[in-house]
Amino acid sequence: MAAMTDERLSALVSQLVKDCEDYRDELAVDRIKAMEYYDGTMKDVPADANRSKVVSRDVRAAIKKVLPSLIRTILGNDKVVEYAPVNEGDEAAASQATDYINYVVFPESDGYDAVQDAAHDALKLRNGIIRWWYEKQMSVSVSTHSGLDEASLIQLVGDDEVEVLEQSQTVERMETPQGVVEQPSYSVKIRRRAERGTPRLAAVPLEEFLIHPDAISIADSPITGFAMRMRRSDLVAMGHDRDLIDGLPAAEAGGRDDEASTRRRDAFETKDAVPKALEEVDYYELYVKVDADDDGIAELRRLVFAGGTSEENLLSNEEWDEVPFADLTVERRPHQREGGSVTGDMAEIQRVKTVLMRQTLDNLYWQNNQQPIVQEGAIANPEAVLNPKFGQPIRVSQGIDARAALGYTMVPFVAKESFAMLSYLDQEATDRTGISDASSGMAPDALQNMTARATALVEQAGIGQTELMVRTFAQGLRRVFRGLLRLVVKHQDRPRAVRLRGQWVTFDPRHWNAEMDATINTGLGAGTRERDMMMIQMILQLQEKLLMALGPDNPYVSPDNLYNGIAKSVEAAGLKSPDLYFTKPAPEELRQRMQAAASKPDPEMQKLQMQAQAEAEKARLTAENERRKLEIGRELKLAEIQQKVALKRYQIDAELNLKRQQNAVEIMGGEPLAAAHIGGLPG
Repeated sequence: MAAMTDERLSALVSQLVKDCEDYRDELAVDRIKAMEYYDGTMKDVPADANRSKVVSRDVRAAIKKVLPSLIRTILGNDKVVEYAPVNEGDEAAASQATDYINYVVFPESDGYDAVQDAAHDALKLRNGIIRWWYEKQMSVSVSTHSGLDEASLIQLVGDDEVEVLEQSQTVERMETPQGVVEQPSYSVKIRRRAERGTPRLAAVPLEEFLIHPDAISIADSPITGFAMRMRRSDLVAMGHDRDLIDGLPAAEAGGRDDEASTRRRDAFETKDAVPKALEEVDYYELYVKVDADDDGIAELRRLVFAGGTSEENLLSNEEWDEVPFADLTVERRPHQREGGSVTGDMAEIQRVKTVLMRQTLDNLYWQNNQQPIVQEGAIANPEAVLNPKFGQPIRVSQGIDARAALGYTMVPFVAKESFAMLSYLDQEATDRTGISDASSGMAPDALQNMTARATALVEQAGIGQTELMVRTFAQGLRRVFRGLLRLVVKHQDRPRAVRLRGQWVTFDPRHWNAEMDATINTGLGAGTRERDMMMIQMILQLQEKLLMALGPDNPYVSPDNLYNGIAKSVEAAGLKSPDLYFTKPAPEELRQRMQAAASKPDPEMQKLQMQAQAEAEKARLTAENERRKLEIGRELKLAEIQQKVALKRYQIDAELNLKRQQNAVEIMGGEPLAAAHIGGLPG
């Protein structure tokens, strides 16, 4: 197998680049027209001389209505992207990657500007292109330090990145209990060089983007890349050989294509003498699928050319792992790479409205500036009629009726019929694009008196189109954030400590799975803030009911779910960071609180137990009282019986004593005792 030579490879790439540039120039015609319509120039509708030059700005108005809602929905969340594990064990890495990319890498890489620029391009020019790369930046700083002791000096200049430019030494005398001591003091001037690598995101101007005309997407294009102009000094700063760069041909002066000229102008005029280092060179960075090693399988290669696409212009040729571009649209067109744009729907309407508005204003101008009708020779000072001034008299010749000498044309206002057509065109624009006042997040009833039902229908129609745009745009952003994750995993070769949510956290992407999936958060924001807040309030109320009914350890709502609902309510209110208003509890703290809650007796159970104890005590006291009553009754009964027995015994004893006395009297021959004595006994 014979590997492809640089000569064959350059020839193949040159042909592919020519196809891409022809395709780009073909699309540039529509893009130039779109930019002119957005800016209000409209060269295809020239104004007549001395007539109204007003331009209807319908394209700009429609884009400015929908763009805020699109950006607020995508970038209004603290977590623009969330990474999902694809293999077992990726869960912790996915959570760390989500925090690191959202709070550190995405802001540092100018991600917000890149997404906004791409969204604007997609709405206006059909497609928005985002590119990502890893950029190593060299920073140089010069500083002066004085009053250093020897240890501080060694610590300061001991770093390899520090170069000593100037150094001086002085001796200070210090009095100590041991005597006078000489203390050396150093002053140095140093230059510190520091190299730092940073992931970068940027929106690519469409006149610089190259893709094959047969491609349906970036993934199936045989060549993808960009062509731009770069200064020689910038190419040398990228690490290319200076002699090679200086020998490259400069770009043609004033040769910038019309599309780029519409968007920007050259830094130097053609007649200016441009320094060598500031001369611009055509630069190509291309990602080509080609079978360079002749194994029958096309592999991806990164090719860099400068000054042309010939073999002698090839600066770099290496294998590569992915095409670092994402193609973003807001409206898909089946089986086509180019999407739909607001300009495509609104251009015709803007053109017709521009003509009608010019005619209407011309009619008003003629009414407000009527043509004078002057009888020749009847006016003594004709300049007073042709160039009138306030208070200037018009002198009429002697014997001529002033009303007959001077009159004015009567211009009818026929343009009033245009107003109905302008209203119809506004409705037609809403029907074509689906963009209305509701699309900008403003409720329609803020502008006119409508029933609540009609307002809701109009608002839902406008929001529905915006939501479709958001979801289509977010689908393309998945590729951007997956590429950003691969950059971090590939290039960050050491752990990094960053301050996150008030705490220092260390991230080490080297152990993350670079192929984790990405999800763009688009839950809220496409409609009005009131609608978003109403939705999240319903969710919070349902969460609260479940927590109250089933407790904090229920299977439906976790503490994380509750915090997410609170965070979303803050975002729906238009506030950026929920952390300023609510603190997310740490998992360990939650675990401790739940364990403490589990070990703590349930108040309801305690109440039931106390009630049961009170009832048991009441029953015990009742039983005790009954028992005491029975005992007292038995004691009283026993006392009564004992009293009766004692009385009976006393009666028996008295009768026995009486009989004894009677017996004694009989024995002694006396009279027996009277029965009355016996009857007088206690009875």
